[in-house]
Amino acid sequence: MSDRRHFLRFASRYALALLGALAFPIHAQDAQNALAGKALLDALLRGGYVIYFRHADTDFSANDDNMTSFEDCAKQRNLTDVGRMHAREIGKAIAELKIPVGDVIASPYCRTRETARLIFGRERVSNDVRGGPAGDRARYAALEKLLAQPVSAGVNRVIVSHGNPFAAVAGTPYLREGEAAIVEPLDAKGFRVVARVTWDAWGSLAR
Repeated sequence: MSDRRHFLRFASRYALALLGALAFPIHAQDAQNALAGKALLDALLRGGYVIYFRHADTDFSANDDNMTSFEDCAKQRNLTDVGRMHAREIGKAIAELKIPVGDVIASPYCRTRETARLIFGRERVSNDVRGGPAGDRARYAALEKLLAQPVSAGVNRVIVSHGNPFAAVAGTPYLREGEAAIVEPLDAKGFRVVARVTWDAWGSLAR
């Protein structure tokens, strides 16, 4: 391979890597700042974070194609009994850990609202965290802003939404159903994902 071809190939790869970095400058999980176990629990007890949940397990034999409104639960993809059990277990663990929770914001779909109610007993519906197609980052500008917005010390903001919106603004891998991303808001600088917690891992944070 000639020196010129080698240079062009290197430059092309560098440019693609740079573009990827610019697309998600600080949104992807930063391994050097990742939290786990007791350190994560201590951080959440201090507050100031956003806990972003993907709704619990759903019935993929159904879809939302024929729904007439967000209140039309019968024509949406809804939680399974397993999903409801997982959501209750998450809620029980968070309560036992005494993690302080302030605003609980939910996408208007039935599966997200039910997940929020089963975990926290309440929800405030907002189109700012509504689900939609994958790969359309501009569609989720309001969510991205909400993830970067500072949270007061002593409390954590909760968002219960979907996999697509979070992947669009924070990158992959996708959150599993019932999994949460712990987000540190950085205001004008965006946000940083410091941890991910599966539905069955909350109880282990105290150990």
